[in-house]
This record gives sequence, C-alpha cells and structure tokens, in this order.
Amino acid sequence: MQIPVKNLTTIFSLVAFVQLFASCSASKNIQRFASTNLISDSVLMDAHIGIAVVDAETNKPVYTYNSNKFFIPASNTKIITLYAGLKYLKDSLPGIRYEERADSIILSPTGDPGFLHPDFTKQPVFDFLKKQTKPIAITTTNWKTDAYGEGWMWDDYSSGYMAERSPFPVYGNVIRWTQVRDSGSISALARQEAFIYSDPDINWKVNFSSDTGALTFSAQRFQTSNTFFITQGKEPNVTLEVPFITYGLTSGLELLKDSLLKTIDTTSTPVNAKGIIYSQPVDSLFKLMMYRSDNFFAEQTLMMVSGERYGVINEKKLIADLLQNDLKEFPQAPVWVDGSGLSRYNLFTPEDYIWLLNKLKNEFGLERLKKILPTGGTGTLLNYYKNDSTFIFAKTGTLSGVVALSGYLYGKSGKLMLFSVLVNNHTQAAWKIRRKVEVFLEKVRAEN
Repeated sequence: MQIPVKNLTTIFSLVAFVQLFASCSASKNIQRFASTNLISDSVLMDAHIGIAVVDAETNKPVYTYNSNKFFIPASNTKIITLYAGLKYLKDSLPGIRYEERADSIILSPTGDPGFLHPDFTKQPVFDFLKKQTKPIAITTTNWKTDAYGEGWMWDDYSSGYMAERSPFPVYGNVIRWTQVRDSGSISALARQEAFIYSDPDINWKVNFSSDTGALTFSAQRFQTSNTFFITQGKEPNVTLEVPFITYGLTSGLELLKDSLLKTIDTTSTPVNAKGIIYSQPVDSLFKLMMYRSDNFFAEQTLMMVSGERYGVINEKKLIADLLQNDLKEFPQAPVWVDGSGLSRYNLFTPEDYIWLLNKLKNEFGLERLKKILPTGGTGTLLNYYKNDSTFIFAKTGTLSGVVALSGYLYGKSGKLMLFSVLVNNHTQAAWKIRRKVEVFLEKVRAEN
C-alpha cells in the first residue's frame, strides 16, 4: 500500500513533535531535579556551582547552570594537558636527546618522567647510557622554568603528590620509604620490630624517631635540604613517597650514579642533539596520568611538549603559544598556569571544558580517549558510577573546597553527551559532593 505524500508529511511532523516534546520534557525534568537535589541541596547550597551538559551530535545544551562562569578546576586541568600531549608528542615519549662526539656523549634532557620510574619496567634510556664507553655529560642550558609551578602550596613540599619538576627526572623525583613487619612471626618481639628501607638507596641524612609507640608510619623531609625524618608505625606493610629536592640536575645524577655505576657530568656548552632515544608509548603515560590523577606525569608532559616544540623546557612559553593558536577559540579565555591543576590560579568555565572535550573527540577519536580516561569503578572513579561503568569516561578534580568532574556520558538511549560540573568553595567532605554530582549525572543519563 502506498501512503500519500500528504499523510507522510503529517506522520513526520508528528514524529518531530513527539521528539521535541520528549526533549523539552527531559530538559525540564533535569532542571527541576538539579534545582532540588543539587543546587539547593543542603550539602551544596553555600557552594558555587557551574554545570554544562551538551548533546555531542547537535551541540545543543541539555542543561546549563552558571556555565560561563569561571571556577578553579583542580585536576580537570589535566584535560588540557592531555590535549597538549596528544597533539605534540609522537607515539612514544622522547626519553633523551644526545650528541655523539669523538670523545664524549652529550645529553640534552627532555623531561621524560618515566626514567627509572617503577611504573615502567622497560628502560631504553638507561640501557643506552649503560652501554656507553665514552664519558657522558648532560647540558644544563635548556631548563628555563622552576621546580614548582605558580600558585602551588609551599607547605606541601613533603607530600608525594607534589614532586618537583625537573629536566631529567629520576625515580619520579621521590624517595619511596617502606616499612615491613613480620606479622606471621610467632615471636612477639619480631612482630614489634619494623624493617624500614628506601628505594632508591640514599646517602643523604636520615633521622629515625625514637618514638616506637606511634600508630602511623611517617616519612617526611626537611623543607630546605634532603634530610628525612622517619617514624615507624603499627602498620604491617606500608610505603610512602617523599619528594626530594632536585637542585636542577644534581640530586638526580647523584642517585643515578649508584644505579648506573658511572658518573654523568654537567656542561653548559651548546649541544647539537640530533640523536634521540624514545622511552614509553605515550598512551601508557597518559592513562596513568588520568586514571590516578598523577600530578608529576602531568607537569612533565608539558615539559616534554615544550622541549619538542622549542628546544627548551618552558611551560609558560608553551601555554601562551597554545592559548594563542591551537586553543584560541575557547568560549571564555581561561587562565592556565600549570599542567596538573595544583595551582589555584587556574580558572576555566564549564563551557570551556565542553569545547575542549569536543575538540579532543574530533582530533583524536573517542575510542582512544575511552582507553585513557577512567570509567565507573576504575581509577579516581573507583567508588563511583559503578552502575554506569562504560557509560561515563571522565576526569575528576579535587582540592580543598573544590570538586570537579568533566567528560563524556552516554544516555540510556545511546546519546553521547559532553559534560562539566565544577564546584568551588564548598565546606563539606569531598565525597558528599561527589555523590550529589553522581546522582545528578545518573538522572541526566536516565532522561536521555
């Protein structure tokens, strides 16, 4: 039976009307839900909140609230760092650049954070250095920035999440202190005694506390020197990471000497470093950076990109260049100062993140991003979105008073949405904020 054209037009009009009505109804449901269960909720009512949820196909908003206002994004800053890394690093990280001369090997550091890092068992750069028979020196001339980023909290210097940035990182620029107890021993004395060691071994000063009654194992560093303070605790097995002062190249080369069994000198002479040793697949670093929100990997990613583009390591130059060129079309011009988001100087809007997420998807493909970003029940989303695993791929962000989440969300219908939820100035436990955001995004998913 042939349906008249007039009837077909009527049918299509009805279908379009039903779809429009359903879309409007879903938007209103989300708006009411957000107002009651998120924005006006007692947990969040005194906080500042910005939200943007957008249909990835049509670019039409699903829900927005303060979406053009600026917020401190915390580790959501790593999303823009990821863009820089994906855009300008090749398929493998630049491990070291070098010039081979008649009488020596001159290294030009790249900022690769994977050198002798326990996350990476294969160490091509170390193998390259090990087999050299000529004297080795490393240039100090291409490091044009500082160990700490702008706006970092000075009193976090001994915290594992704030390792110093450097041109030639070694062991992740931290000392890993481990306490082990023989919990299976039948001897009460053996169970009380703790074996404490560092990785790598160090020749620096270490003070062990005489307090054997402490409940918690503690490892800290003096602010202005590589002097460590260790207090044993009651835990059977625990490891703490404590950053060391890099002093540029000095500390790293000192630690490397014991592993490499040879000395690497420094030089300030110009280097024509045309040789290069690549180290790790880039996505292996990016996945760790996003899954566990690794600040050090994020910072060093900007260092590597800067080195590859300009021949010098200077994240300020790189950031200014990216914002003026590749990222010049942000809806609101952000303030971007570091790679990790440790700085409270960073300022982005939810709309900025929507634009950036869309750019990432278009340039590098969603399937690749889904292998880099954590989904529900994994990484920093380990305790969240377990029912929506594989339907959400997102980056968290946390500082005192700051909770952020931006990424990709599939609706129940299969619709792909881009979202960003930024919360500033809250006074509650961060997990309470995350739960409220989780419930909101589950509602968005259910309505789409």
